[in-house]
Amino acid sequence: MKLHKHSDNPILSPHPDHPWENLVVCNPGVIHDNGLFHMLYRAAGNDADHVIHFGLATSTDGIHFERQSLLPILSPSADGPDAGCIEDPRIVKLDGHFYITYAYRAHKPRQYWLQENNASYSPDDPSLPPLFGYNMTASGLLLSDDLRTFRRLGRITRPDVDDRDVILFPEKIGGKYAMLHRPMQWVGPDYGAKHPAIWISFSDELLSWPESSLLAKGQEDWECKIGGSTPPLKTPHGWFVIYHAVDSKGVYRVGVMMPDLDDPSKVIARTPEPIMEPEEDFEWNGLYPHGVVFPTANVVVDDVLYVYYGCADQTIGVATAHFPSLVEFVMQFTSASKTPALV
Repeated sequence: MKLHKHSDNPILSPHPDHPWENLVVCNPGVIHDNGLFHMLYRAAGNDADHVIHFGLATSTDGIHFERQSLLPILSPSADGPDAGCIEDPRIVKLDGHFYITYAYRAHKPRQYWLQENNASYSPDDPSLPPLFGYNMTASGLLLSDDLRTFRRLGRITRPDVDDRDVILFPEKIGGKYAMLHRPMQWVGPDYGAKHPAIWISFSDELLSWPESSLLAKGQEDWECKIGGSTPPLKTPHGWFVIYHAVDSKGVYRVGVMMPDLDDPSKVIARTPEPIMEPEEDFEWNGLYPHGVVFPTANVVVDDVLYVYYGCADQTIGVATAHFPSLVEFVMQFTSASKTPALV
């Protein structure tokens, strides 16, 4: 079973008259609240520093979005740890507030797509102070009550790890908060994974996550590095979790796994084949040249699942499915039927 890509894709593209978003509009966080779809999206202009902001758009039908501001809704801080860039928001409503996890860097990424291997920095760059030479990506947490004003709560990941794809569960489980993340350096025999993988953490509070365990790693030919994509959705069978996978050629595809409801550190089902992959020209050719469909949001309204994804680091698409049917499809592939994961 595949997600159905909407015929109007891409549903949001760079705006030629807005210098801060005339090159990139991608990787949005979306939540449905009070009858409205709210989209917080990553945006950047065609400037040398490639300053990355967040914009805001809303929709009544989940397909046709209208921008809500001529200016960014949130930008990198003037002199804080996220002064370089802010990226890839994921939104949950938890304890009555909107919490947004996002990736950030202390140094501006510049035009990384023009560099070898799409590198946004180099540890040996003589133009950068030593602190920025090892420009590790961190993830932070934002708090908002209206998705128009935000409070930066600080770093949510460990200071010694390049950690992205950080996603909160939308409710406590067993009295604890839960979080998915993808620590880049946690590979090798000591970590049980050959490539970066999805880890899960639990905590009594949102800014300290002292312990983590490996949740899932690549186990099919289309999966080398994997990471969480969208906030988990609660179903009667388990937590519906969309993830992305990168193959040996750098192509991004999309799979689904189902962690257990009461103990989400255990995966009870997982699709052996992708439910979405690059097909259209705008999914293959953008700032990223190898083919990318990169989900960062999912919403269920009237049994319809809306999955919002970045297309080749440059535009935004949406794909849909009948959610109960997709859940039943995933549950066919229980963990007992899976082949062993790559070591």
